[in-house]
Amino acid sequence: MKTFNEIIDGERCTVNVVENQRDASEFMEWLSRQSLVAVDTETSGLEIFSPGFELYCVQFGSADTAYVLDGRNWARTLKIALASTAKFIMHNATFDMLVIDQTLGYRMENLEGRVLDTRILAHLLDPRSEGEGGAPGHSLKRLASIWVDSSAPDSQQALKDRFREMRVSVAEGFASIARNDDVLLRYAGIDVLLTIRLYTVLAKMVSNAGFSGLADFEHRLQYICALLQRKGMKLDVPYTEKLKNDLAVESEEFQAVAARFGVTNINSIAQVAEALDGFGESLTELTPSGKTKVDRAVLLPLADLDRDWNRIGAREPNLLADAILRSKRAQKWGEAYAQSFLDLRDGEDRLHAWINSLQARTARMSVSRPPLQQLPSSDWTVRRCFIADPGYSMFSVDYSQIEMRVLAGLSGDRAMIDGIVSGVDLHDYTASLMFGPDFTQKDRKLAKNVGFGKVYGGGAATLSRQSGAPIESVKSAIKAYNSAYPGISRYSSNLQVTAERLREVTTASGRVLPVDADRAYASTNYVVQSVARDLLGQSIVNLFDAGFGEYMLLPIHDEILGQAPVGEVDGIVRDMKAEMERFDFMDIPMTADAEIIGSSWANSYGFEGEINNV
Repeated sequence: MKTFNEIIDGERCTVNVVENQRDASEFMEWLSRQSLVAVDTETSGLEIFSPGFELYCVQFGSADTAYVLDGRNWARTLKIALASTAKFIMHNATFDMLVIDQTLGYRMENLEGRVLDTRILAHLLDPRSEGEGGAPGHSLKRLASIWVDSSAPDSQQALKDRFREMRVSVAEGFASIARNDDVLLRYAGIDVLLTIRLYTVLAKMVSNAGFSGLADFEHRLQYICALLQRKGMKLDVPYTEKLKNDLAVESEEFQAVAARFGVTNINSIAQVAEALDGFGESLTELTPSGKTKVDRAVLLPLADLDRDWNRIGAREPNLLADAILRSKRAQKWGEAYAQSFLDLRDGEDRLHAWINSLQARTARMSVSRPPLQQLPSSDWTVRRCFIADPGYSMFSVDYSQIEMRVLAGLSGDRAMIDGIVSGVDLHDYTASLMFGPDFTQKDRKLAKNVGFGKVYGGGAATLSRQSGAPIESVKSAIKAYNSAYPGISRYSSNLQVTAERLREVTTASGRVLPVDADRAYASTNYVVQSVARDLLGQSIVNLFDAGFGEYMLLPIHDEILGQAPVGEVDGIVRDMKAEMERFDFMDIPMTADAEIIGSSWANSYGFEGEINNV
């Protein structure tokens, strides 16, 4: 047995590397005496579903003892160990559960209800990322340095130094380091020693804070989202390859347009600002470094485009701003989407995007690697890359105006509640209250933007830029909105006072959200988005428990994307919609919209072509 001795929090600890059957027997005897065990994996990289991905080792640990087992040599022993009666403590458990599932063949279903994640506990205690307001963040090493031992062995730095000796980057290092490298093995063992000790501290804090119920909910949601990530979505590879090439051509064409206006480098702030100044544009916003700001938020209004790339109708479009925007968009779509889809697909042309079930300060879920949550909402081009499995039809179910319903329920505003309950178009209803029954479509758009500003934290200047309406008109509209919905105005003001006094707000779910001293105005945004997220998360759990898990593919914002057999999709979607509408929020009905999309995700965004994926 190869052994490394470590000192953690003043106590002697041992990292044991299993090398023969006698060592393995000793490990199994030790494991039989444990009720809580930290588990971690070391791999060749992060892309679990890529053809070249490898498991190096799996490590188990108590507070003073760790065992490291080579994943290739001890696969059978590892499966037996994972079937023990112990509960497993992991940090960022989704990754390790999927690694174990894909490389050892020990299915995640066998781990259901047996995994506790220290990252979830840390997020509940402080949801901010590292550095935000002095928050510790959610990385194992940082948390362990605060709650376990500030002088604990820095095995992570030792591993980086080892990669430097190998003359490779960190990403390259994990892919090329030898499985039996002492630095890697020591690093692996120390991680589980820190994880189990971190859990002991955080679990007590979570219990004392009254977050145990939230912790149970988050672990359940994490497990379900990990199953969806394992399932993945089918990629139309020929279309995606063609799209990548077409977007490269489009980007070059619009760069040529910009060059005709004197901008040879569309990423040069100085060139773009000077050229726009030559057009007579007044650019007043500055970057933190003092340069003229010419980002997307500035260029869109100049091109007379809203965030969805629709004409605003407020001015004649600036052709240079339009060309720069379109060139950058094509480049981004080609690299961040099309190329990324091709790089990350598995051997069966499925894409397994990372579903981060507990993310951001508000706990909003996100989808990354690749960022499917950020796909353009006003264009079907990128979504056309994804198709249903043969014999299946894609569908979507999502809550209707969930943020507005949450805001109405939290504020108790009678006027908005009456509008929602009556079933009228809420934006028409709001515009009529603000501008009278003869409101115009521009009035409706402004009313809608002001309403979303309440939810997303946009002020008058931001709304003016996004809508193209003069700042004074926006200020008047905000005043009219506050008069139409006095309960919302009162609720937001009271919440802001609370945030200024306590530097935090508490949601209806019991989640505590820190609020920065200079962002008390964002407290309404935080609470509404957090509660809306929890409602969607609860629906995902309810749908899974009701037997609909096999049909779900991906949570996107307030939408659940799925697929079902063509002959059964109508009934399945109808039943899922009914399940989502089964509960109210503060006596406000939660209504869901359902759509049978068909053979491609693009069909939900205006694509009308035929796709043969039988």
